Amino acid sequence: MTRGDRRPRILEEVGSPTARRARFTQPRGTSSEHIAREIRRYIVQHDLRPDDRLGTEKELAGEFGVSRPTLREALRLLASSHLVRASRGPGGGVFVASTQNEGIRRNLSESIATMLETDSISLRELVEARIQLEVPLAGLAAENATAQTVIELEAAIADADGNHPASDDFRLADARFHEVIARTAGNELLRAFTSWTLDVLQPLLIARIGEAIDGDAILRQHRDILRAVRRGHSVAAQRAMRRHLGYVRDRIGEVEDGSR
Repeated sequence: MTRGDRRPRILEEVGSPTARRARFTQPRGTSSEHIAREIRRYIVQHDLRPDDRLGTEKELAGEFGVSRPTLREALRLLASSHLVRASRGPGGGVFVASTQNEGIRRNLSESIATMLETDSISLRELVEARIQLEVPLAGLAAENATAQTVIELEAAIADADGNHPASDDFRLADARFHEVIARTAGNELLRAFTSWTLDVLQPLLIARIGEAIDGDAILRQHRDILRAVRRGHSVAAQRAMRRHLGYVRDRIGEVEDGSR
């Protein structure tokens, strides 16, 4: 079923009294928090995607049996997590803004960006955190890799090859390599946690240490990771990823020490 086929089905559910009772349970305790949990659960269980329609404020308030101000407070909680958005006018209503994982990723990215801007954490600390997350992901990727995984990793390396490490082409290809590893690992929570490296840390790293990075060294390290993943060697993949990110951490140390 395509997304275009899915939206009319959701609208029909909202308009059906029987479906209204089935979609959500009635609030208990703090109404707005319960409503937010129910809507979040419904989005995940029904695999709703961005721009899928949940209904109007009036319809949703009727389903939950609450006032519209109470519903709006629940929607505010969900909007703060980037999960829903509301629009007015013809065709308006409450829509899915992002999936649960995308919402986590965006919140985490914004929080880390703020911490970096206020010098609450350093780039070196973030890379050390990245080592703790991405090393095990590389091992899982080796266990779960398919022929398509290998093709995508090879393509990312090929796209970076020949470009300066401080260039956008190199950065985007490098980010894609790590995204393929995280996706192949198959752990969605860890993938959500590590996605901030692609959103926030990666551009800052290139801006800060791009000139100090040996692009050929990075590509050799990526090929070492690829080799282990292709062979299904989990321990070797973890070891190669640790060496790769250790190299990045050391370059940050050199640049930061030299600027003092």
